[in-house]
Amino acid sequence: MTAPQLEIQAIAALVAAACALPGVFLVLRRMALISDAISHALLPGIVLAFFLVEDLTSPLLVVGAASTGLVTVLLVELLKRTELVREDAAIGLVFPVLFSIGVILITRFAGDVHLDVDAVLLGELAFAPFDRFVVAGYDVGPSALWLMSGILALNVTFIVLLYKELKLATFDAALATALGLSPALVHYGLMALVSVTAVGAFDAVGSILVVALMIAPPAAAYLLTDRLPVMLGLATLLGVGSALGGYWLAHWLDASIAGSMAGAAGIAFALAFLLAPERGLVSLARRRLRQRWEFAQGALAIHLMQHEGSPEAAEESRIEHLNRHLRWDPDFAARVVRGAQRRGLVARVDGSLALTDRGRAVARELVVR
Repeated sequence: MTAPQLEIQAIAALVAAACALPGVFLVLRRMALISDAISHALLPGIVLAFFLVEDLTSPLLVVGAASTGLVTVLLVELLKRTELVREDAAIGLVFPVLFSIGVILITRFAGDVHLDVDAVLLGELAFAPFDRFVVAGYDVGPSALWLMSGILALNVTFIVLLYKELKLATFDAALATALGLSPALVHYGLMALVSVTAVGAFDAVGSILVVALMIAPPAAAYLLTDRLPVMLGLATLLGVGSALGGYWLAHWLDASIAGSMAGAAGIAFALAFLLAPERGLVSLARRRLRQRWEFAQGALAIHLMQHEGSPEAAEESRIEHLNRHLRWDPDFAARVVRGAQRRGLVARVDGSLALTDRGRAVARELVVR
């Protein structure tokens, strides 16, 4: 493995980890769309800052982009507070306008500058190792590697220092206000963190991959656990795994690195969506099927209890009678009886069914409900 390959993978892993951490809180706050809005709306800030300094390497571009990200959040909040449009509609109104302004400015005034829309959307990680960070004449590695390391450290520090405040403002903003905290301040601090993260990853990976890594791994982690610390760790691991797996997928297919990473993140989410132990589609389908049989077995237990000790008990407790009384077809009735026997709810006695003590207790509990 060559040095540039190692550097690309390291940058991708840092981008994924840095994006995943604030992304968890966006997913929990049902604000996934805001990451898309911020990542696209950074463009006019970058363009306007470039017009001022005329230098693509100037740190003012980062300041301009981050400022535009915060302006995006502010505009969305202002529109939402009017209660005339919902949050998703407000986002759909704000970010296309800002992004289109950036595209118009580029095409009109910066057509001959290496600041094209394709680079903004898709990025190119393969070029990241060529932009070196030189200190006192010594090459200390790619600039993106140091930049994303700093942003990851910033994200970790922010979350560690404000963990309780973030958790409280995310799950119960009213309680946070009652305790003297400012959910709005925490919210804008988180949005500033999202903006800075998107800006840092913008040049290397483009806006599409920023959105993919900020949402897909946290959304997959949300399906896998209910514990916030575990969710943060899982989101980071899934993001890093998607980035590294996507790189080697691109290497194998000779395809876009950013596209392959976004695809790998989507595959990770799809697997969690299908196979998550509690919330996955397969688990939900199995649970519904199990509940269907448990409901039918409970209905059988209630039926037998209601006729227990009555003159018609002998007739009502016959399996053949279930087809007429409960309108079950013979095959379904036989499967329900077998399941009830396995659970110890009923027993066969001379061709009839009799409730066990456990079955009687289950029937009484269901009747009380």
